[in-house]
Amino acid sequence: MKDYIVRATAANGQVRAFAAITRETVEEARQHHGTSPVATAALGRLLTAGTMMGSMMKNETDMLTLQVRGDGPIGGITVTADSKGDVKGYVENPDVMLPPKNGKLDVGGAVGIGLLQVIKDMGLKEPYSGQTILVSSEIAEDLTYYFANSEQVPSSVGLGVLMEKDNTVKTAGGFIIQMMPFAEDATISQIEENLKHVTSVTELLDKGYTPEQLLEELLGNVGLEITDTMPTRFYCNCSKERVEQAVASVGKKDIQEMINDGKPIEVKCHFCNTAYHYSVEELKNILKRSK
Repeated sequence: MKDYIVRATAANGQVRAFAAITRETVEEARQHHGTSPVATAALGRLLTAGTMMGSMMKNETDMLTLQVRGDGPIGGITVTADSKGDVKGYVENPDVMLPPKNGKLDVGGAVGIGLLQVIKDMGLKEPYSGQTILVSSEIAEDLTYYFANSEQVPSSVGLGVLMEKDNTVKTAGGFIIQMMPFAEDATISQIEENLKHVTSVTELLDKGYTPEQLLEELLGNVGLEITDTMPTRFYCNCSKERVEQAVASVGKKDIQEMINDGKPIEVKCHFCNTAYHYSVEELKNILKRSK
């Protein structure tokens, strides 16, 4: 099954909902970064949330950035997504290993205590930025808390990444359900009841549930209406030219020192780990242009 996002409404527009399957996206991220199982799960959950939250944005040029900064061994996680289903991200320490907790990957332990920041760049003078504490560091609960506190939107977020024995990604996906301001108490109560019966997103994904079936399980009895679907993928728009701008930004003195060393340099893109090489001649040209 190719990765995709489903957008839907329920209860005559009182509820909006998103669900996604992201196995290929998360597996590609794992391959790019060589992440350990617990780092794959942490990054995979944030990538899944990022791609659904990206699809909430209106304009083609809108960009979303999610940053999780904790005091755990993983360091931090950064994900960026656009409104077209493209998402990318990385963890600071991709090879973190931790013993399982209650038979599951200990994402909370890997992330630790810290903050979640959401930045939306919608082409205005200043990007919107919201920040909340990490309540569990398991990502889904933290985003639920963020939506309620920073955006005043009562929401429920479920995210899951399941690994194979060989540490590849078996399945990944999730959902976001949000109440509109005019949602009736009876609708809210019914959805809360439905959510109680979903013990684990990972379990449903492992059973082969599609995004549509996830939403059917959660909202089927309150008049679910699928509005559209869109593909999602791990995609990085880096290039040698773009990375060159980063090289130029280190300053003339440092570039001159690299030239004096007389050796080519290698610069890696944070988001996809692609390595770009610049010869001494290319460095001289970068220095000339920066003057």
